[in-house]
Amino acid sequence: MAAAAETKATDPKVKALATRIKGAQEPEIDEMTSWLSDWAAPGASMPAGESHGDMGGTGPMPGMMTADEMAAFTAATGADFDRMFLEMMIRHHQGAITMAAAQRQQGLNPSAKALAEAVEREQAAEITQMRSLLGAK
Repeated sequence: MAAAAETKATDPKVKALATRIKGAQEPEIDEMTSWLSDWAAPGASMPAGESHGDMGGTGPMPGMMTADEMAAFTAATGADFDRMFLEMMIRHHQGAITMAAAQRQQGLNPSAKALAEAVEREQAAEITQMRSLLGAK
């Protein structure tokens, strides 16, 4: 969503926020992907059919959009696109905060717990900013 908003958003503040979100999340994703490789058995990979939004048969991750929502987002333009980006990214961040809080409370790996704490803090601040941008629309 952030990559699409970098080019498709009409509000320069939304574009700038999308760029910051993308820049913050790429290293987090890289780090978690590295952990999966480090912690998995040799040759292990994500099971077939699973994706970013699938928690191994336990249902979608909190904050993930449905295929219909993503289709509507992709088709949106102008102010509607900007609004959808902000609303959907708030929900996505809320889901990340939920998962990060669970990791911080139940996790065992100190590095993963530290990342979870940073995710909670940074994404809560971004939610505040996105709500402010929505209020300005």
